Amino acid sequence: MDREVLEGIVEDLKAGRTPALRAEDFPCFSAEALEGNQHVDPSYLDVIAAELGEADVPTFERALRALDEGDLAWLGFKVVYDAEEAQCNTDNEVTKKYGDVGSADGRPLVFFCNDAKEIVASREPSPRDVFQMKDVTRGPSMHNEQFEGLTWLSTPLFDQVHVWLLGASDAASEVAALADHVGFRVTAVDYDEAYVSEARFPKAERIVLPGGNFDALEDFACTPEDYVCVLTRGHMFDPEGCVWATRHHAHYVGMMGCAGKNDRVHELVLAAGATEDDWARVKRPIGLKFGAKTPAELAIAIVGELVDVRYQQRYSEEARERHEKSLGR
Repeated sequence: MDREVLEGIVEDLKAGRTPALRAEDFPCFSAEALEGNQHVDPSYLDVIAAELGEADVPTFERALRALDEGDLAWLGFKVVYDAEEAQCNTDNEVTKKYGDVGSADGRPLVFFCNDAKEIVASREPSPRDVFQMKDVTRGPSMHNEQFEGLTWLSTPLFDQVHVWLLGASDAASEVAALADHVGFRVTAVDYDEAYVSEARFPKAERIVLPGGNFDALEDFACTPEDYVCVLTRGHMFDPEGCVWATRHHAHYVGMMGCAGKNDRVHELVLAAGATEDDWARVKRPIGLKFGAKTPAELAIAIVGELVDVRYQQRYSEEARERHEKSLGR
C-alpha cells in the first residue's frame, strides 16, 4: 500500500473533498480480481468514494499508523449490491449466533482491521458485520459471500513476500502461477529467454541472465525476508542458486532433487565458499511430503510449504496455537 495514497485521502476528507479511489491503489477492485463477480465491478470505488466524509478520517489515519508500525492489517470494504437484502436477518441454525439483525445498514463502508481484530470504522457495525469485518484477516476474507445483498473486499497494508524462482523449469512455471494465486510476489530467473518467457510466467517478474549461465545472478540481490526456490533446469546451476540465496541470508531456501544429486551439490556449494551451516539452511528436497511427482503436483507441494513458512513467519507460536485450537486440530 502506497503511503502517499492514504495521506492524499486523509487530506481530501479533511478539506471536504471527495477523494479519487483507484483500482491500481486498491487491487481488490481490479478487473482481474473481480473477474466473474456479477455483484461488483471496479466502478464501485466511485460509490465508496462518494460515501466517504470527515468521519472516515480516523480509519485511514489508523491505516497509516499500521504502515509505520509494520502491523499485519487490512483496509476492508463493505460492498452493498442490494441494500434491503443486506439488512435482512438471513442467519440459519449454523450462523444464528451472529445476531438477530443483518448488516447495520445498506450503505458501503471502509474499515480498518488488523490481526489483533481491532476494528476502526466511521459507523457502528452490527454483530454480523463485525464477524465479516474480522474475517478480512484471513486475507482477503473467507466468508465474504456468506450473506445476501452484500460482499466484502480488502487490501493488505503490508508487503507481499517475494519468492525467487531460480530456473525456468516446468515445475517453476507451475509454482509461479500458484504462488501468485495465493498472494506471493514472484520473480523467475533463467538464462534462456525461451524458457523464462511471458507465456510461461505471465504474472511473474522475469529476469533473463546473459552469458548462457547463472554467473550474472551476482548482479542481483534478495533480502533476508525473501524466499528462494532453486529449480534450475537439469539441476545444472543449483549450486550457484544455493550459494547466492544463503549468501544473501534469504529467509527460506529450498532445492529440488534426489539424495545422490544433492550430495554432489553439497560438495560444489562448499567449494564455492559456503559453510555447512549455510548448507543446513537449504530445505532439500523442497516442498511438503505427500507423493507429488508431476510438475503441477510438485508446485502444490512447494507452494504449500511456502504458505506454511509464511504463516510461521507472520504469526507467533501462541497465535498459531490459538488458530489450530479454533479449528479443532
